[in-house]
Amino acid sequence: MSEQRVVMISGASRGIGKTIARHLGHAGWRLSLGARDVDTLAQFRGPSVLTAAYDALDRQSEKAWAAATRERFGRIDALILNAGIMVPKSVVEVADEEFDRMAEVNVNAPLRLARAAWPDLLASGKGRIVVVASLSGKRVKSASSGAYAMTKFAALGLAHALRHAGFEQGVRCTALCPGFVATDMAMSLTGQDPASMTQPEDLARITAMLLDLPNTASIAEIPVNCRLDDSF
Repeated sequence: MSEQRVVMISGASRGIGKTIARHLGHAGWRLSLGARDVDTLAQFRGPSVLTAAYDALDRQSEKAWAAATRERFGRIDALILNAGIMVPKSVVEVADEEFDRMAEVNVNAPLRLARAAWPDLLASGKGRIVVVASLSGKRVKSASSGAYAMTKFAALGLAHALRHAGFEQGVRCTALCPGFVATDMAMSLTGQDPASMTQPEDLARITAMLLDLPNTASIAEIPVNCRLDDSF
């Protein structure tokens, strides 16, 4: 990489976010990593790393984290909107409070974070955003994934809306839509062998590719599946 670009990654302490952070760090990116408990990010150290306490349920958290990133590195070139939660309940079973929390973490907080980083992404001329959505944002697979799918459909819409909002200024946004990924979240939901699932490193490699593509190669969505599924 000819210049050390700066990427912010939410939910960076485990699973997909942690793996993306490691991959991009090895590729030469400067990292601004957010997680609810900043101590869980202690594995990431060095002058090219900023770790921040980021709480998606705190509506001031995004501005504070973006400001800290700007102060430390002077720029923000890319944003990985990865933090998310799931309540495995149908739309008729899920409590209002549970659904509101999912919507806040999966939809509203990513929007706030994109807004907080937006001036820097525009200034870059080649700002990049990856929204880690889900195949659940493209279809409802089961009753128990229904409430979660509603929020991920909205996350997919957010990715497309951001893509339109910044396209003329060089911002490119992609919705990354995986099915089962070998993380603690997925393994708590299925008895499928983790070795047969999409691996977090697979998504990290795809993310790195998306961040490095030129403005003339824009990708709106990437569905990723470990199973043979209708259309995906």
